[in-house]
Amino acid sequence: LFIFFPTHRSVYDGQEHGLFMEKLEGRIRNHDREIEKMCNHHFQGFVDSITELLKVRGEAQKLKLLTTMDELKQCRLQQRNIATTIDKLTHCLPGVAPTALYYPALCTLEQLEHTCLPKAGGYRFCAIMAENIPVLRTHIRDVSMSDLKDFLESIRKHSDKIGETAMKQVCVWKPCAQDLVDFSPVYRCLHIYTVLGARDTFENYYRKQRRKQARLVLQPHSNMHETLEGYRRYFNQIVGFFVVEDHILHTTQGLVNRAYVEELWELALSKTIAALRTHSSYCTDPDLILDLKNLIVLFADTLLGYGFPVNQLFDMLLEMRDQYGEILLKKWNQSFRQIIDQDNYSPIPVATEEEYRRITGQFPFQDPELEKMSFPKKLPFSEFVPKVYSQLKEFIYACLKYSEDLHLSSTEIDDMIRKSTNLLLTRTLSNCLQYAIKKKNVGLAELVQIIVNTTHLEASCHYLEEFISNITSVPPDTVNATKLYGTSTFKDARHSAEEEIYTNLNLKIDQFLQLADYDWMATQGGGQASDYLIDLIAFLCSTFAVFTHLPGKVAQTACMSACKHLSTSLLQLLLEADVRQVSMGALQQFNVDVKECERFARAGPVPGFQGDTLLLAFIDLRQLLDLFTQWDWSTYLADYGRPTCKYLRVNPHVALALLEKMKDTSRKNNMFAQFRKNERDKQKLIDTVVKQLRNLIATHQS
Repeated sequence: LFIFFPTHRSVYDGQEHGLFMEKLEGRIRNHDREIEKMCNHHFQGFVDSITELLKVRGEAQKLKLLTTMDELKQCRLQQRNIATTIDKLTHCLPGVAPTALYYPALCTLEQLEHTCLPKAGGYRFCAIMAENIPVLRTHIRDVSMSDLKDFLESIRKHSDKIGETAMKQVCVWKPCAQDLVDFSPVYRCLHIYTVLGARDTFENYYRKQRRKQARLVLQPHSNMHETLEGYRRYFNQIVGFFVVEDHILHTTQGLVNRAYVEELWELALSKTIAALRTHSSYCTDPDLILDLKNLIVLFADTLLGYGFPVNQLFDMLLEMRDQYGEILLKKWNQSFRQIIDQDNYSPIPVATEEEYRRITGQFPFQDPELEKMSFPKKLPFSEFVPKVYSQLKEFIYACLKYSEDLHLSSTEIDDMIRKSTNLLLTRTLSNCLQYAIKKKNVGLAELVQIIVNTTHLEASCHYLEEFISNITSVPPDTVNATKLYGTSTFKDARHSAEEEIYTNLNLKIDQFLQLADYDWMATQGGGQASDYLIDLIAFLCSTFAVFTHLPGKVAQTACMSACKHLSTSLLQLLLEADVRQVSMGALQQFNVDVKECERFARAGPVPGFQGDTLLLAFIDLRQLLDLFTQWDWSTYLADYGRPTCKYLRVNPHVALALLEKMKDTSRKNNMFAQFRKNERDKQKLIDTVVKQLRNLIATHQS
């Protein structure tokens, strides 16, 4: 501009402005033509260059993308590392974060006391700060201790929730305590006391407080035994306490040690077992005992997962097994009594095939002959049999439920079930059968049905053996396997029922004999048996007709027993002290009655007797009456003591007692005719026989 400025100025100053513009435009046109030529000359190169540039741009974009992907990959790797680091640091935060405020303050105080203040010199503010440093340390310690006390109070209140969560999750995974509790107050206080050189003081305080809490936790409520929820709360608190201690053990160095935790656990174990023994003893509900057992197993498994030994708990569960068994026996005693009271003691009528299959499905009964019979028909036993058999199986299932999850072998479970079932059979069911047999107003028909029922139940015992073996997977022929005592139980009950039949028959006979009304001073006997005896024989005939359902020997024994009792009772009737005198006419009537009894025996009221076996029941009476009615004293006295004696069954004492009664009668009836020759002779004869009998007795006694 400085160069051309004078020229431009001369142009504008002069009159050559137009000429200058023409020259300038011409020059511009020349330059434009040159530029156009140059552009035309280099156009193709320019196009090629643009094309190449576009290609380079595409490759550059690809290169830029690859670079971006590497950067992204590196970024993702960094993010993952950061996340991992954060996760790891998070686990460390419970021990680090709580001290973030207090620990720097303590470090600052330490630096201030030992480094900064000495350098600052002896100013008054330095002295004031030095004096306040211990106060600040104490304040920090007290604040952290206050947080710890709040923590201890919090876990005391929430132990049951902690334990509940732990017990719920024991089957899935071991729960992390820090997910349930904020432990930062413990870590903070421990760290502060460690820095302050008072770690031992803190450890002692913590352990002392936790021991106090342990005693509170281990003290059950007085009504804990009333509901399962009471036991559950008790267990939750104990589990919660030890979950916390286990976490403290593993996350602090020495605040608590293994010996301390084991000591607490031993205390807890003894207290818990004692409490359970006491409170469970009040329980009378088998379902509650079973639920409690399952709860104790869960409690033990939870604590076992934290490394605590729980063998004593399982030993206690085996003790409770006996109590559970006793409660079951009481419950089944009521069930058996109810079945007995509701039974009609009659064979079960069956109208259809479906009904028949239903009953035989409940009770293992097979009778090919009965199956061939058309409907309707009757099963030999009453409803008592299938109901009792079903209850026996239910009892076995109840025993099995308790044995589950106790870490027992199949053999041990099998043995426990068999022993419990034996108690049910030999004690509970046996007593109930005795109750049925000894019940008031139980008749002979009921006793007969009880014998039939027990016979079928005895036959089913081996099915019970198989049933137990199937549910325990232990073969019944295993060495040392406990055998069921069902056979002996039902045999004993049957024998008791048989004895009761014999007793009842005798009582009935006694009732008829009480109706006997002999005229002991009769001058001659009647032509037919006494009315009471005719009624008695009719009763015996109808009774023995019912005995067709009994085993043959039972019916025969009952019949023989009745006949012997009748014979003995008739003889006692004759020899009663109240009967002071007996006439020959009375003996003749008595003889007619005995002949009626013999006619009954000879008719065979019960099949199975050989020959005149049943007549032997009356042999003593028959020989005694023959001796008196035939007045065959010479034969008796001459043959006495010989095995072939005609009157072998006549006891001389009995003969003498009866003869004394006849002698008194003879004297009384003939006191005004004593001078008649025949009467005097008869009296002398009686006196002679009496004397001879007395001599005979004296001789054999010596």
